[in-house]
Amino acid sequence: MSLCAECFHQGEHAGHDYNMFRSQAGGACDCGDSNVMREAGFCKRHRIKSNSNVPCVPKDLLMMSELVLPQFIFSLIQHLREGYNEPALDLPSEKDLHKILQVLEPHVSFLEDLTKMGGAMRSVLTQVLTSQQFYKDLSSGVGENTCAKKSHEKYLIALKGSGLAFPEDKIACGMQEQGAGTSTLSVQGLTGATATSGQGDSSDEEDQDGSQGVGKRKRVKLSSTTKDQSIMDVLKHKCFLEELLFWTIKYEFPQKMVTFLLNMLPDQDYKIAFTKTFVQHYAFIMKTLKKSHESDTMSNRIVHISVQLFSNEELARQVTEECQLLDIMVTVLLYMMESCLIKSELQDEENSLHVVVNCGEALLKNNTYWPLVSDFINILSHQSVAKKFLEDHGLLVTWMNFVSFFQGMNLNKRELNEHVEFESQTYYAAFAAELEACAQPMWGLLSHCKVRETQEYTRNVVRYCLEALQDWFDAINFVDEPAPNQVTFHLPLHRYFAMFLSKAVKCQELDLDTILPDQEMLMKLMIHPLQIQASLSEIHSNMWVRNGLQIKGQAMTYVQSHFCNSMIDPDIYLLQVNCAFHNICMPPFFSSCIFIALFLCFFVSGMTDDEILRAEMVAQLCMNDRTHKNPNPKSGIIPGSLSFESVLSAVADFKAPVFEPGGSMQQGMYTPKAQVWDKEFDPVMVILRTVYRRDVQSAMDRYTAFLKQSGKFPGNPWPPYKKRTPLHPSYRGLTKLLHCKTLHIVLFTLLYKILMDHQNLSEHVLCMVLYLIELGLENSPEQESDEEESAGRQERCHDSWFPGSNLVSNMRHFINYVRVRVPETAPEVKREPPASTSSDGLASSQSSRRKSLQRENSGTAQVFSLVAERRKKFQEIINRNTSEANQVVRPKTSMKWSAPGATPQLTTAILEVKESILSLLIKLHHKLSGKQNSYYPPWLDDVDVLIHPEIPRYSHGDGMTAVERILLKAAVQSRLNKRIIEEICRKVTPPVPPKKISSAEKKTLDKEERRQKARERQQKLLAEFASRQKSFMETAMDVESPDADIAMEVATSEQHISEAIYDCVICGQSGPSTEDRPTGLVVLLQASSVLGQCRNSTEPKRLPTTEEEQIYPWDTCAALHDVRLTTLQRYFKDSSCLQAVSIGWEGGVYVQTCGHTLHIDCHKSYMESLRNDQVLQGFSVDKGEFTCPLCRQFANSVLPCYPGNNMERSVWQSHSNKCMQDLVQEVEDLQEQLGTFPSETNLSKEMESVMKDIKSTTQKKYTDYSKTPGSPDNDFLFMYSVARTNLELELVHRGGNLCSGGASTAGKRSCLNQLFHVLAMHMRLYSIDSAYNPWRKLTQPLQDKNSELVSEELPEVPVLYRDVSSLLLIQILTMPQPLHREHFTCIIKVLFTLLYTQALAALSVKCSVEDRMAWKESGALKKVEKSWEVLLGHVISELSKGKIYEEGETEELAVNPDSVECYLQQFCLPFLRITSLLQHHLFGGDLPSCQEDEEFSVLASCLGLLPSFQSAHQFTSASCLDWPMPAFDMISQWCSELASFADRHPDQVKALLIQEPKWDLPRLLQLPENYNTIFQYYHRKTCSVCTKVPKDPAVCLVCGTFVCLKGLCCKQQSYCECVLHSQNCGAGTGIFLLINASVIIIIRGHRFCLWGSVYLDAHGEEDRDLRRGKPLYICKERYKVLEQQWVSHTFDHINKRWGPHYNGL
Repeated sequence: MSLCAECFHQGEHAGHDYNMFRSQAGGACDCGDSNVMREAGFCKRHRIKSNSNVPCVPKDLLMMSELVLPQFIFSLIQHLREGYNEPALDLPSEKDLHKILQVLEPHVSFLEDLTKMGGAMRSVLTQVLTSQQFYKDLSSGVGENTCAKKSHEKYLIALKGSGLAFPEDKIACGMQEQGAGTSTLSVQGLTGATATSGQGDSSDEEDQDGSQGVGKRKRVKLSSTTKDQSIMDVLKHKCFLEELLFWTIKYEFPQKMVTFLLNMLPDQDYKIAFTKTFVQHYAFIMKTLKKSHESDTMSNRIVHISVQLFSNEELARQVTEECQLLDIMVTVLLYMMESCLIKSELQDEENSLHVVVNCGEALLKNNTYWPLVSDFINILSHQSVAKKFLEDHGLLVTWMNFVSFFQGMNLNKRELNEHVEFESQTYYAAFAAELEACAQPMWGLLSHCKVRETQEYTRNVVRYCLEALQDWFDAINFVDEPAPNQVTFHLPLHRYFAMFLSKAVKCQELDLDTILPDQEMLMKLMIHPLQIQASLSEIHSNMWVRNGLQIKGQAMTYVQSHFCNSMIDPDIYLLQVNCAFHNICMPPFFSSCIFIALFLCFFVSGMTDDEILRAEMVAQLCMNDRTHKNPNPKSGIIPGSLSFESVLSAVADFKAPVFEPGGSMQQGMYTPKAQVWDKEFDPVMVILRTVYRRDVQSAMDRYTAFLKQSGKFPGNPWPPYKKRTPLHPSYRGLTKLLHCKTLHIVLFTLLYKILMDHQNLSEHVLCMVLYLIELGLENSPEQESDEEESAGRQERCHDSWFPGSNLVSNMRHFINYVRVRVPETAPEVKREPPASTSSDGLASSQSSRRKSLQRENSGTAQVFSLVAERRKKFQEIINRNTSEANQVVRPKTSMKWSAPGATPQLTTAILEVKESILSLLIKLHHKLSGKQNSYYPPWLDDVDVLIHPEIPRYSHGDGMTAVERILLKAAVQSRLNKRIIEEICRKVTPPVPPKKISSAEKKTLDKEERRQKARERQQKLLAEFASRQKSFMETAMDVESPDADIAMEVATSEQHISEAIYDCVICGQSGPSTEDRPTGLVVLLQASSVLGQCRNSTEPKRLPTTEEEQIYPWDTCAALHDVRLTTLQRYFKDSSCLQAVSIGWEGGVYVQTCGHTLHIDCHKSYMESLRNDQVLQGFSVDKGEFTCPLCRQFANSVLPCYPGNNMERSVWQSHSNKCMQDLVQEVEDLQEQLGTFPSETNLSKEMESVMKDIKSTTQKKYTDYSKTPGSPDNDFLFMYSVARTNLELELVHRGGNLCSGGASTAGKRSCLNQLFHVLAMHMRLYSIDSAYNPWRKLTQPLQDKNSELVSEELPEVPVLYRDVSSLLLIQILTMPQPLHREHFTCIIKVLFTLLYTQALAALSVKCSVEDRMAWKESGALKKVEKSWEVLLGHVISELSKGKIYEEGETEELAVNPDSVECYLQQFCLPFLRITSLLQHHLFGGDLPSCQEDEEFSVLASCLGLLPSFQSAHQFTSASCLDWPMPAFDMISQWCSELASFADRHPDQVKALLIQEPKWDLPRLLQLPENYNTIFQYYHRKTCSVCTKVPKDPAVCLVCGTFVCLKGLCCKQQSYCECVLHSQNCGAGTGIFLLINASVIIIIRGHRFCLWGSVYLDAHGEEDRDLRRGKPLYICKERYKVLEQQWVSHTFDHINKRWGPHYNGL
């Protein structure tokens, strides 16, 4: 069921599970269709319609459309006929088709608009489209109209060209006629070709005749059945709709046509007619699809249509009955696959008559069959349709014939000599084809066979499946032995048989005996699945290594979670059924221990579906934590299981997404609950469900960690193999596996060899041996005697070993001597026998492995020869096969290849053993514990142990626990065993060591010692490496954890060292930076507009999600500064304006460093090496980009370190006694000194080059503000603004204030000191004319210069309009370096007086007239200069002289003494913060921390503005003032400038008085809670530039601008819109939310990266590209991380996957 967004939002869907998807091809909304959904679920609009009677439309209203539309549609069809030229080749050129479609676009758009007019118009359209009369009259080509005739001829040519006959009227093939009986015949014809319907005799006799062209033969035969042709080759169109669909297919489903056809679906009559037409054209669709070049696009569009038609059960049933839908689908699929059949090479290559699909064909490689199979699966999901299919014997035969095409495809032949030259990748296609074309329809059918009443269906499927299998065995000439060295993983017929068998037993209560074939057929059925299991072990043991990696890929895919339940599960189940129903004793063939354990796995247990789901889920969760979409990613165990959520919540806990400082985003995960580890963790299930050994290890590591954490077991535990769930009664025979002598011999031998320290036997083997013994004890048969007789009869050859077949009694049986056959050449023969012993079943594992390799060619086949000479070959088979135990468990072994077939001579040896399984177990316990007599029977102390053997202490533990558990179980089961255990414990002795140590054993011992030493060395190395790593981490700067408290090398220089020492990270040398060989800091220069985004509101702006909400950039910091500069430039002299403000709010250059230094010459050679390096890097070396050689942080320049000594850092501590006037004079004199151009040294060259880098980092528009382009004033302004930008940004990083104090990491890793030196050196080159030097205006009364006012040029900017922070930087940077602390303080004091006066002036403007008068008078009474009242009074009286206060009042400030003091402090604070930071960087020393309300006083005292620190309550801001001249004189002078300006431009005076707003920290836009809000508004929004709806819409998260991603429509000068916007909005940094993908993309300069998503579903997972369509909610933590990275400019460092965007985003 699918709903449009509108109906969905107007309906009630709270608590429902739903997916949102974007339907590119339009489609019909099912709301209002009661066939699809209940009326209660309709939206408000449709509910009203369904309740009320909709009135009829007046006839005359529709008359015009009824007249016009037939002609209009006919003209459309004529266009389509005319435009189509049958090509010489298969396809017309796509360009031609495209042209015609473009011409027709308005026609189709018009029709589409008509469909949107509502039901009345749709019913007229339906009438026209389905009327046979209209079609006959207009289209038949009969009559005078030559044009119509011509177009009719073209139509006929097109039909013929498509391989379609236009039938004469006598052939009745009209699909529209109700009850047409012809199409039923067609299938009869088809089934006759394969097996006569209804009768079991196979058609193989006919097949024998033409055994030559086998690959083609079947196709020819099928195609020649004339009756069947009606489906494939005949089309007759009787109405417009049919011909319109024909052309739609011919033109490969143009998007517009598809949308029109789908938009008509709400009309019920049309829906039925269209569905029948679609079915009628089904074969033609398949033919077109096969030929199409764009099969992917076409497939999607086909499915868009068919899913709307076939998802409706009622409609699907109707079409199945009336149009033989099932027959058509199966036939079409069969025909489709016929085109790519090849001869099967399985088994008998020469004489095989079987044909299989060729996986290398495009049809399979490109999944072209997908839409047809998808439709088939869709209709099988309806019970009524599936029933019809399962009841129709003919269809079942045809379907099995189809499935047999996949039986044995993609055959692998083992390469024995050369490595395969070309690794074929066809296995992808093969696995996909089996899963989609065979397994998924099978799961669909199985879902309808869940109750007892459906027994008959299962019988039908099993019967035809067995027939098909018999045909297959005959076709490949299979008797009883599979061909060696070849394997196919694809046996869909076997799997159909197995799964239906399983369903029969589990759900339908069928007796297996009634549906199983005879013994011989069962044996045959077992062979190929068994061959796959054997091959899996061979592949893991690297025996197929010469076939390349792809064979491993196949083995992995076979057990991979999406495939396993359709592949390995049915295969193992089939083997289990064989074991349970055979009288042969199986273990010789399955002596792979793990294999037997798998055999007793859940397929044959009595577990319910929910229990199986739980076991699957636990296995997946134990390997690793999983996301919600992936705790059990199996495709078909219980399709659409409703209990998924409840089982998940029962076994797992949800772990919310974690955020790591490195920026890597975690998703919400599920982790197993404690009780799962305690009771449910099943290693066998994990082994079965994993591809990689590492997953098994991961599960064990997590289990160990749980035991340690919960205190249950401290050591290294063994896998806690579980008791198996009870077997279903039908499979009881399986336990015979555990009670047969051969297995017991294997177990005995392995135990003995492990005890004797035989090499090559891992602990894994031992775990499994003990587990099998335990399973045997748990499943021991009640009556021993019968078992022994039956087993004895079969295993006569082993009488000498064990007396019976019951494990309980065999455990105590003592074996004295054994006779074994070993190769004469084996070293074991010359050695003391017991050490290398192997019982009858196992030669020593070393020689047996070699032997197993040598007999691969000659003997593998014999392993499987079960049917023919079973008895005779028994002994050899055992000898040859049991080595598999070691190979499976230990996949990696070094192989020595020898010539195939060279079997060595065997010789017999007699070995003395004198042990029983019980005695071996007890000795094993001693060996594991490392102590003699460590085992003491627990029942001797506590008899209750025998009565309640299930003791919790045995549930987790290591090998000793396992042995104790087994011995206890053995004692519980038999008193005799109990007594023997006690006896053995009394007289225990270690196993007899070999009499003399042979040279071979010496070697073994030496090897052990060497291994031990190597291990110790390795541990030592690792420890050393870890400590080195630790020390490196401590010294290096770690970007990703900004809180790490690491001091930078620059700061470490002690006071007594005169020169700073730097370490070069390239050459490793330490030394000072000199003029000749300068050292530099690795820095990243980037343009930044972050500061410009500050707003003066504390609430962040919201992203607009309606038309009413808009974001205007007028209140941003950047906009206000721009306006200010423009206004100043209008009224004042340009050069003066450019020193009165700072720029860099937008496009300012931010400099950051990782703190590592290198010699500049080393850096140059490093860059050269990067240039020559061909490795694909994520950065551009030509643009100067590189990564720091030590910490790999991204950088693009090197900032030279000034070779000054560090003495000034200590000098500034000493207080100066000079008076203010002297200092002011000194500062002036120092400024007068001309900056001499530095001598040509390496250092000065580097400083120049880095200055060029800084300039080129940002765009020209952000550096050029002068009215005269290229003016030196521009450079001057830019340079001090760089310093301002960096100081302001550091302030932002500290949270906007300095309350936290300290150096902070930003300070420690700061490069501001070096940056100031570079800027100062360049600024000193620009001399300021002393007449215009702002310092004079600040410190000296000027003579009255009336002459200036008369002159033509504009006046200078009044001092009160100048930005004090800018003045500070100008003063500091134009002083000779290094600067003395006393001069620095002097400059601050002078500037503070100006700032304070500005604050008073701004305050006076804000007061009401009455307040002004009051302050003026009260100020005049007091004569204290350090009181704000006095100064304010003076300012008001001075400013009153001009026309400043005459203009209309601005917002009035309620004035009382406290609020005035607060206002003045807030006005001055930004300057104090910047100044304190500057002082911190220039002279060192930590910043003091304080409370927010104390910040002003603390910073003032830190800067030396306060003579002595006063207590807070009596502190006033005025006490910081220290005037260089009498205060009233200075204030009068500054105010007079304003007064004279006010005379000329009274309107501008107030606006320009600096009224510093309180800027909030920069923030990204606030996003809505639910992603759907964004999606619904933006995905249909038109772009303001090109006025189209973008294909990939995106929105900027900084300013909210809507842009077209990759849109060519908005491209300007080769820049796409996103790149362009990132330059305009963020000076090269852009953060965009991609609307159709919910992902955030970051653009940084010429690179971009996908950042991730800030919207997650309810389970904390991303949904990139909105594929899953789950509701998404904002994750505030992630958004905070994104914002933090933007503000701190760390995108380059934290995100690692960058790529160039070539301006194409």
